[in-house]
Formats: sequence, C-alpha cells, structure tokens
Amino acid sequence: MTDDGTAGPRPARTAPPGGMRAAVIRRYGGPEEFRTETLPEPVPGPGQVLIDVALAGLNYADLHCREGEYRRYPLPAVLGADVVGRRRRDGRRVAALLRSGGGYAQVACAEEAFTIEVPDGVGDEQALALLEQGATAYGALTLLGRLRPGERVVVTAAAGGVGHLVVQLARELGAGRVVGLASTAVKREFVRSLGADATVDPADPELAARLGESGGVDLFVDSVGGGVLRSGLAALAPFGRLLCVGARGGPEESFSVAELAEGSVGVLGFWLQHVLDDRALFASVAEHLFRLAGEGRLVARIDRVVPLDGVADAHRAMGARETMGKVVVDVRREAGAGWQGTTDR
Repeated sequence: MTDDGTAGPRPARTAPPGGMRAAVIRRYGGPEEFRTETLPEPVPGPGQVLIDVALAGLNYADLHCREGEYRRYPLPAVLGADVVGRRRRDGRRVAALLRSGGGYAQVACAEEAFTIEVPDGVGDEQALALLEQGATAYGALTLLGRLRPGERVVVTAAAGGVGHLVVQLARELGAGRVVGLASTAVKREFVRSLGADATVDPADPELAARLGESGGVDLFVDSVGGGVLRSGLAALAPFGRLLCVGARGGPEESFSVAELAEGSVGVLGFWLQHVLDDRALFASVAEHLFRLAGEGRLVARIDRVVPLDGVADAHRAMGARETMGKVVVDVRREAGAGWQGTTDR
C-alpha cells in the first residue's frame, strides 16, 4: 500500500543529483507559463523544516498568484500553498501550509509552526485536502460564523474545494437546513449527495427570493462575490450573517452601515492566516478535522491527481470551473520521458 492508502506501486521519479523537480513560472500570465525544471533545493532557516513532498494541492488562489493578481512572489516562482510528505529530519508523515508558496516541487521548506503530523488512518490525499480547505471551512463556520444548531446555511461554490467541506461540516455541526449553490446539474447532484437539503443554480434570476424562502438565511458562506453575494445579503434573516471567505472587491461588495442596520445583519470576512498564527488553535482544528476523516464523517472529494508537468492543464480546468473538490499534484510523477535537459516545456 502507498502512503495515501491506494493499492499497488505508484510510478515515481527521484530528483536528479543536486536538485529537485518543480513546476515554475518565470513571468506572470496564463497556465502556459508553467515549465517543469530542475532547481536547487530550498535551504531552511530558523524555525523551518524541509519536507520531501509526495502530493501538493492546487487552490483557486494559485490562479490569481500565477496571474500576479494576489501575492506577487519573486520570479522565478514555485506556487502551491499546501503539501503532504515526509519531514526530512525524522521521516514523519506531515501536512504543511506554505504561506510563501513552493508546493509544486519535490522538496518544500515549511514553517514548523504550520506543519502538522498526519495520524494513521488518514491518507495523504485526504490530509492534503483537509488541511487548507478543511481548516478554512471549519474555522469560518465555527470561529467567525458561530453556527448554532438548527440554523439555516447557504454555501456558494458548494462543489468546490472549500464549499463541499462547508456543506458536510455544517451538517456535522447541526445546521437545520443546508442549501448549496452550484452552476451545473452534475455539481448540484454531487452537492446533494453530501447531505445538502437543496441546491440552487446561482444564475437563477430570482436567487435572492429563492434563498429567502422559509424565513431567510441565518448564515450565508460565500467565496464567489459579485451579484451572488448581493443576493445572499438580501436573503438574510434578521440577525443573519454573511461570511466572506477569500478577499475580493467590487461595487457589488460595498455595504453601508445603514443598509446592514436596517436588516439587523452582519458581514464578516475570514482569513485562515489568523488561525495559523495561533499554534494551539491551528493544531486543535487540524486534529478535529483528521479525527472526523478517520471516523469517515468528513470526506474530501479528490477531483483529479495530475503529474508535475500536468499543473498547467489543472490550472486551465480549475479556471474553467470544471473541477469538483480538491485538485492534487503528484510531484513524484511526470508524464514526460525523463530528465532531458534542465528545462522541459
């Protein structure tokens, strides 16, 4: 068995002497900017550890980083904010969040404070999917959303990496009704299979009215913004909360205090970094998520696992909203023929 619980051998490649393989961008732009190259291994500083990476995660924020619209890393850059693998100093299996990127590579340098040991019974793919998106979902629902049993919850992008975990966790936390927004029939069917009571197409011209039926919404968890966010605000019941996950901006996302006061509603914003900055809180959240996963009460959907030189195609698929759940990069694999030269297209 492999580390992630799958049967049989996994095709693997070892890094060439003196370096590691990585998916690199040398300028900001589209997915075509990715190249698979041999780079020197990172050198850890104080409080950091090296991880021999097995799997890396692809997150929607990575697309904005690639375009230079979010975090502008020094170029050339290796993107990727979450990995699972073996901590080099002791061989322990760990998952880590990388706040400075570096995940799409065979070796990553992580802050030890942002590294969590993975318990037996939780496979690599599940650990990877649950640490970044799961901690976001759980933290948003409990720390800021303060979801109470019986409350009515609406989740946007409910088939996505964060959204499909919000649906499951809201049900686990005792929500009275969970509604998922998803853009296609296939995605809506998937969201219903997670335990959602209902699903709605976010393009529905009567979205606010549909969501406001049966007394309105107590907690609207949004990662989309724009007009959908506005519809969510209009659908809130008195004392309801609109919870934004992910930083955005635009005219639809501006609110006046008077507007909020008239409805007795609140607008909240969640950033995972504030969980990471509290080591005890971060460890507690991760432990809770891994326990739910080990008990089969929380399951991350793995949309696809791509080789290292498949990162560009994975970015294209995510940008086209073709994915459901977590997209994983197996950095041990390449589809090419071998180490031919120092840079491969």
